[in-house]
Amino acid sequence: MGKAIALGVTGAVISVGMLGLGYLVGSGGAGLPERSPAPAAASQPLPVATADRGAVEAIVRDYLVANPEILLEVQQALEIKQQEQQRVAQTEVISGMSGQLFNAAHDGVVGNPEGDVTIVEFFDYNCGYCKRALADMEALVAADPQLRFVLKELPILGPDSQQAHIVSMAFRSLAPEKYGDFHRELLGSGRANEATAIKVALAQGVDETQLREAMKDPAIAKAFGETYTLANELSITGTPSYVVGNEVVFGALGQETLAEKIEAARALTN
Repeated sequence: MGKAIALGVTGAVISVGMLGLGYLVGSGGAGLPERSPAPAAASQPLPVATADRGAVEAIVRDYLVANPEILLEVQQALEIKQQEQQRVAQTEVISGMSGQLFNAAHDGVVGNPEGDVTIVEFFDYNCGYCKRALADMEALVAADPQLRFVLKELPILGPDSQQAHIVSMAFRSLAPEKYGDFHRELLGSGRANEATAIKVALAQGVDETQLREAMKDPAIAKAFGETYTLANELSITGTPSYVVGNEVVFGALGQETLAEKIEAARALTN
């Protein structure tokens, strides 16, 4: 990445240098004696000689070699600009797709369904970081009676995850009041797949025949599609990722950081 930026910066500097040199050649150069105006047909700037280009490239190269920190400054400035552009784009998506993001009928909800602040988590049942972040969710919900926690099922870690999430979606449609317990049990266990997810579901008291029938519902695939689209629009490429207020938070950053984001979101609504 750094090498690519360095090459790009070098090329840009050379281009600017060549434009300036072309102007000087075409105009006679700053400080050079004035010449008689050329005929209109010959008024275009003269082409830059190959030797002049080589001289400019040598000057630019020597300058960058002597001052390599410039490339780091440019890279940092570029990253800051890109992050700001991404933040603005994400804010627009959160505002424009708030219904799908915060109130989709197919999402599970834990905590207070009528809470004054909503945090949305995109997760995969086989994501190790999601498993570690489970304790953060439980602690946040226990400590904040006004917190509404929405769980966006985003199976991105292979066929086992896909099948486990199909079972999860089917279970939620049959027993939404038990979804939180199902979620904690499956996410808190080992490798999730169809068999382990069904085992957890049956332990929560649902009928296996009804569960397997619910797993065939085409609405499940549609729900996944909507979640994938949301994740893509928000530049979410991994789990866990959160949406708190008008901000997207990437990674398992811990209870304390999430609590700060939640309070900041609450302050915006008061």
